[in-house]
Amino acid sequence: MLTLSQVTKSYAGRVLFEDAALQVNVRDRIGLIGPNGAGKSTLFGLLLGHDEPDDGVVVTQRGTRVGYLPQETASVSAHTVMELAAGPEADGRAEAMAKRILSGLAFREGDFHRPLRELSGGWIMRAHLARLLVEEPDLLLLDEPTNHLDLETLGWFQNHLSGYPGAILAISHDREFLNLICKGIVEIRHRKLVRYHGNYDACLEQKKAREEQHLAAYRNQQREIAHLESFINRFRAKASKAAQAQDRIKQLARMERIEAPESDEATVHFRFPQPPRGGQRAIALKGVKQAYGEHVVYENLDLEVERGQRTVLVGPNGAGKSTLLKILGGLVELSGGERVPGHNCSIGYFAQHRAEGLDAKRSILAEVQSIARPVPEQAARTVLGAFLFRGDDVFKPIGVLSGGEKSRVALVKLLLDPPNFLLLDEPTTHLDMPSIDALINALKPYEGTIFFVSHDVHFIRAIATSVIHVQAGTLTPYAGGYEYFREKTQAVGGERAATVASLGNFQPDRVEEKSSEGPKLGLKEIKAQRRAEAEARKAESAARRAIEKRAIDLEREIYAMENRQRELTAILESPGTYENPGLAMETNRELAGVGDALEKANADWMAAQAELQAKA
Repeated sequence: MLTLSQVTKSYAGRVLFEDAALQVNVRDRIGLIGPNGAGKSTLFGLLLGHDEPDDGVVVTQRGTRVGYLPQETASVSAHTVMELAAGPEADGRAEAMAKRILSGLAFREGDFHRPLRELSGGWIMRAHLARLLVEEPDLLLLDEPTNHLDLETLGWFQNHLSGYPGAILAISHDREFLNLICKGIVEIRHRKLVRYHGNYDACLEQKKAREEQHLAAYRNQQREIAHLESFINRFRAKASKAAQAQDRIKQLARMERIEAPESDEATVHFRFPQPPRGGQRAIALKGVKQAYGEHVVYENLDLEVERGQRTVLVGPNGAGKSTLLKILGGLVELSGGERVPGHNCSIGYFAQHRAEGLDAKRSILAEVQSIARPVPEQAARTVLGAFLFRGDDVFKPIGVLSGGEKSRVALVKLLLDPPNFLLLDEPTTHLDMPSIDALINALKPYEGTIFFVSHDVHFIRAIATSVIHVQAGTLTPYAGGYEYFREKTQAVGGERAATVASLGNFQPDRVEEKSSEGPKLGLKEIKAQRRAEAEARKAESAARRAIEKRAIDLEREIYAMENRQRELTAILESPGTYENPGLAMETNRELAGVGDALEKANADWMAAQAELQAKA
């Protein structure tokens, strides 16, 4: 469907790819990962034909329809939401599909005919996403598609993608999304495209195994080289050993050297300074009303926040989660009621659209020193260095930075004047995985209070110790982490249970309804029933293990066939091959056979995965 072969690409004097290769086949589900600035969006530009490689080729199979969702700045036309999603001249089928998809993406029916220019950036991106899902191109290129989705919409989106008929290549830093959707991972690593089979967790295991094998092979070869060089140095001048020394010199010359393992790109390492201790009650809301015109978000709202709480706000988009953060932060004027901060309460607000609060003309250093209580330049540069802004990088203007870099600058500003009450609105948006892990590691020992909104399930699980569900102006607290919240909400049964169960998992757990009526069983019957259930579970477990083994075996076969496919393609790309017509014909024949076998193996692997999901 799409092949990238021996591609080299530089940008602003830096080599992003060198002799890189990638193949995307029908119904592939591939996640593209790598640190900020590694070249993920540049790679999309090459695949879309928006940019040309310095060397190598990008080939798209004739007739392949490619759809692209950019990370930001999708175009705003004069169309309505429905006209964009279904197409201005859509037939009844397309309109019906567009309504279903728009509803899944949390558009209300009253929004279908609103002009796009009336919507916020996040909703415009959702409308463009709806258009792609209606069109169903053969290949979807998605750049951070979950950035503008709340948890409930994310659950629907993941469920929809599980049945998508085309191939998907998605840039994402959301590891839960990568685990649930992807059957392959491609990492941009040291200017190469490294492919792994399975989801993100499987990628980490394979990556660790490869690195260990590489290190072991490198060390073994270094020992062998040292031994040979020692022999040569000792006996080169001895007439009786000179011939043996020469043999070893030739052996060294013929040896294909294993490169030293390259260390990972630098990652963010930092810790929050501990803030001043506040009172036992961080803040309270009493009888709060918040309205925007006639739209009432909250009415007679009471809330007390204790020192040290780590609470995530969940609920549908538009329920008022971000508004509640702004109320707690004193960033909006209340329509009624009062906000009562606790003793010595200092608040830091990390906004969802934090880049808007940065001055594009300032340098990075000047921007982080623009806080209320500026710190010495050396202290600012030390913290910036922890966020990968080193040396002269601190003099770059904010305007030239990527979204992830701007997020890191905003985090530094927060760190240089640490509060004891953090309000975080989608803090992981635009951060790469190492930065997300670093943020998690910094927040774990933090002694202050945290209220946050996030659609990143990995981040939520790591940080939240309590949950508040926000719906229609009502706050429902859960005195436990995210998994506790899911268990409790699933237990209520009905439509809401199914909706909440989809948060972070597009295969909702079944909710069994228990009847209080029916005959009671005796002790013998109960034991027999338990034995039968245990045997059934054992059989089910054995069947699952068999399927897992089949899937692993297929992954190995696919990996070997893909390697052979690349070898055969390289042979056909060599001009010397065609000096021997028989060789070219035989290579073409084998390549076709490998392609057919690979397609069948991929189909068998997907069938095995579907069986595993059905048994989950």
